[in-house]
Amino acid sequence: MGPGQFGIDIPTCEKFAKAIKEAREAGAEVCLVIGGGNIFRGVAGAAKGMDRAQADSMGMLATVMNALAMQSVLENMDVPTRVLSAIHMEAICEPYIRRRAQRHMEKGRIVIFAAGIGNPFFTTDTGAALRAIEMNCDALLKGTQVDGVYTADPKLDATATRYDDVSYQELLVKDLRVMDSSAVSLMRDNNIPIVVFSLKEEGSLLKVLHGQGTSTTIANKGASSK
Repeated sequence: MGPGQFGIDIPTCEKFAKAIKEAREAGAEVCLVIGGGNIFRGVAGAAKGMDRAQADSMGMLATVMNALAMQSVLENMDVPTRVLSAIHMEAICEPYIRRRAQRHMEKGRIVIFAAGIGNPFFTTDTGAALRAIEMNCDALLKGTQVDGVYTADPKLDATATRYDDVSYQELLVKDLRVMDSSAVSLMRDNNIPIVVFSLKEEGSLLKVLHGQGTSTTIANKGASSK
């Protein structure tokens, strides 16, 4: 949503698309999972009295809208892209089929996974973790508003310090909340590192892919951070 309070900001999408294009041109196979909080958050809807399952369904539809917007921007930059949705809606995007998604990536296309995992009560984080496992990804990169995992929210606590590396277990025990616990557990059980970095920094995605820049790597204790 960029500088706005709601909706889709195209210049912000273009900034992200440029970073994704650079990553692809550097030789990375990239797939994306995009949230929908700029349009609707299921948890927020449930907190206001909506049925949680119904609210989560609305949130999943919001992710489809964002995925289509990102597809449009990427393709305007001549980057071939496919949107695969966990909820079937063939008129606007492809249904999620694991082997089809892998084939798209093999052909050099950016794959955008929409609608989470297609079920309520699961966050986009869990969706990203599941797709990372299914696509045999080397790492799960989480772009956020801050440049890594901190001991506390740096926006609220001036004494918060950033971790360069942290184990899955420490993240869960200290309840650092960079991702929900089910997503972290999935990554731990499948030994896929999570790299948390800032989307705000110019060129941050490419730096992370080259093991540079500022970020936090979440991995099993003793695993390489880069």
